[in-house]
Amino acid sequence: MKKYLIAAAALSLGAMATMQTAAAADPDDNPSGPYVGLGWGRFDLDLDGFDDVDDAFEGVIKGDDDAWKAFVGYRINPYFAVEAAYIDFGGPSDNFDTSGTRGNFHADISGFAPYVIGTLPLGPVELFAKAGYYFYDIDVQVDLDDPGPDVDSSHSASDLLYGAGLGVTLFDHLHVRAEYEVVDLENTDNAHAVWLSGAWRF
Repeated sequence: MKKYLIAAAALSLGAMATMQTAAAADPDDNPSGPYVGLGWGRFDLDLDGFDDVDDAFEGVIKGDDDAWKAFVGYRINPYFAVEAAYIDFGGPSDNFDTSGTRGNFHADISGFAPYVIGTLPLGPVELFAKAGYYFYDIDVQVDLDDPGPDVDSSHSASDLLYGAGLGVTLFDHLHVRAEYEVVDLENTDNAHAVWLSGAWRF
C-alpha cells in the first residue's frame, strides 16, 4: 500500500509539472528566501516496546494513522535549505495477538524537528533529501486481555529522522512536494511516513 501511495504521489506531481511548465518558476527567479507550509501524511508504526511496555508483551505490534505537520524554512540557495517543523504523527492503534498475548494499543506521538535539506533542481521539478532530529513526546497505552496488567508509558525522547522526495514549484511561489520519511523512534521495529505537502515561497 505504501508503494502505491508513493507512486501515485510521484505520478501526480510529474503530471502537474508537465502541465504547468509554462507557469512554473525558474529556480533562477526565486533562488533563496523564506517559506511556510503544511503537510498531510500517513504514519506507520511497528511497536517493539516503549519502556515499561516491552515487559508486557513479546513480539511486534503494528498500527497506523493520519499525520500532519506545519513548517517554516529558509532556502539559502537553490541547493540548500534549513527547516523547522512541528509534526504530529497522530494516534496509531490496533488490536494485537503476539506470543499468546492479546489486547490493543494506542500511541500518541508529537514533537518538533529541525532539518537540513539538499535539493537538485531539474527545471520545474526538484529532487531533495533531508535529515533532521525529532524531539518528541510519546504516550503509549497497552490494554491486555485478562490475565495481564494494562500499561501506560509516557516519556520524552529525541531521535534521527530522514527522507527524500520530489517537488514542483507552480506560479513562482507555490511549492508542492511528495516525500517518504523514516523516523528512528526509540524501541520501534519500524516507523515511517508518506507525506504530501504544500509551501509558499516568499
